[in-house]
Amino acid sequence: MGTIKDHLQYLYPDCYEILEKQIGSLMEFWKNKANASYPQVDQTDVMLITYGDGIKRKGEAPLHTLREFLDQELRGTVSAVHLLPMFPYTSDDGFSVVDFRQINPELGGWEDVERLGGRYDLMFDAVINHVSASSSYYKKYASGDEGYRDFFIESDPDGDYSQVIRPRTLPLLTRFETSMGIKYLWTTFSEDQIDLNYKSPQVLLEVLDVLLFYASKGARFLRFDAIGFAWKEQGTTCMHLPQTHELIKLMRCVIESCFKGCTIITETNVPHEENISYFGSGYDEAGMVYQFPLPPLTLYAYLSGNAAHLTYWAMGIQPVTETATYFNFLASHDGIGLRPVEDLLSGEERRFMVDEVLKRGGQIGYRSLADKNMVPYELNINYLDAIAGDETDTGMMARKFLGSQCVLLSLMGVPGIYYHSLLGSRNCYKDFEESGIKRRINREKLDADQLKEELSDPGSLRARVLTGFQAMLRVRRGEEAFSPNRLQEVVKLDDRVFALLRGEGEGRILALINVSRQQVECRTGVAGEDLLSGRKIKDTVLLEPYEYMWIKQGSGQI
Repeated sequence: MGTIKDHLQYLYPDCYEILEKQIGSLMEFWKNKANASYPQVDQTDVMLITYGDGIKRKGEAPLHTLREFLDQELRGTVSAVHLLPMFPYTSDDGFSVVDFRQINPELGGWEDVERLGGRYDLMFDAVINHVSASSSYYKKYASGDEGYRDFFIESDPDGDYSQVIRPRTLPLLTRFETSMGIKYLWTTFSEDQIDLNYKSPQVLLEVLDVLLFYASKGARFLRFDAIGFAWKEQGTTCMHLPQTHELIKLMRCVIESCFKGCTIITETNVPHEENISYFGSGYDEAGMVYQFPLPPLTLYAYLSGNAAHLTYWAMGIQPVTETATYFNFLASHDGIGLRPVEDLLSGEERRFMVDEVLKRGGQIGYRSLADKNMVPYELNINYLDAIAGDETDTGMMARKFLGSQCVLLSLMGVPGIYYHSLLGSRNCYKDFEESGIKRRINREKLDADQLKEELSDPGSLRARVLTGFQAMLRVRRGEEAFSPNRLQEVVKLDDRVFALLRGEGEGRILALINVSRQQVECRTGVAGEDLLSGRKIKDTVLLEPYEYMWIKQGSGQI
């Protein structure tokens, strides 16, 4: 693992000595604020992904309502909460941040966040690729403040940017009128989201201070949003550059020196090999990386009734180190990305997914290629509707969906569960139609009292889904075989079944998930008990349509 000085010499060769002293002073200040160190993650770690106002009650601060709902309905179900951007913002549902250090007053205040952190581990969003055009950073830059002169990336509008990888179809550069004249600034995501210039030492110092501030406020995990775009070099893709990796390594060194166990999670919605490159050596970069191929591969398995692609991909998932692992998820505030499976599914198979999602009421997000053509980038749909929206029976819909979530909970790594998945939500057309924002089909804000009423009906879809989740999570917490870095062996039994062994020795668990609507007989060679149903299992299992099992090995071997 390199030192802070090593990373600074690589990134800032002309001023690394001054920067090293400045960072040293910064670290001394924040070390005095450290009040916790965190252990390694284990099988008891399960993260809920939610907006601060994902669950609301009229007249209450949403962060207060969220904590109350968690305590009353989800205590013992999740151990951690990922609070999506909770700061003042101007667009992109929170990802165009005006002030990194303030809580959006519509959500509550820092005291609400800290109360939540008193009961649950927290993950904060570090939206450090860009800032809002209404931020004080931009206002100072536009006014000609010398201290902010290099805060953003000024570029020639007639330059060649054909190699730059984009997740959007909007222009890369945006025209701004400033006291210094017209400037064209780099805006990867939108005209309201101006990219920070990490070649500027001041930007580095400011962002490091923000990250350490978050850690002091109880963030056990820091999610580096869109971090793959952080460093730009003319004439390159401006994606995954060596300088970006070096920047993350530097940030990790600084954070860990002050807050032991605070973990960086990188969010890079790209093909698998590019994604896992953010582990670095396994000790010096991200502590966790998002498993972006998992959502589309699991969805494809259920849409096609064939788990072969999911099985093939999972065979390549190996332990990283004792301190690094994967962050597994199926649904999030964004759509289901297609880029991560460009090298795993054929064009025809991806088109099949697009067609099926449209049939289930979803929308499609596009990105532009260098040749100006547009291709599907993500599927905008609630994950339950994507998996089981073709079912009419509530019981079958819940079973089918929970089977997909059993895939999530079985794999090596830490699971993250989006609040709409945990609570059995469906597509929200109202928010999408009113805003025209496709992603809002899966970003509905839920009324706390109505939600509790729906959950009180055991026959409702919401109650069936939550009860099913809680049953799996109860079992999972007690089984060391599901610890994030325990061995994982994918088993080929039948293309309609996703199967893998977790753990070692007599405590091993065989996960079996039937992704088809057919009965499937599997000869496993494992005798034991299904931890979810209590059934005694011999070496042959008859799986009903969409049935899922966790068989704890008693005797026999595969």
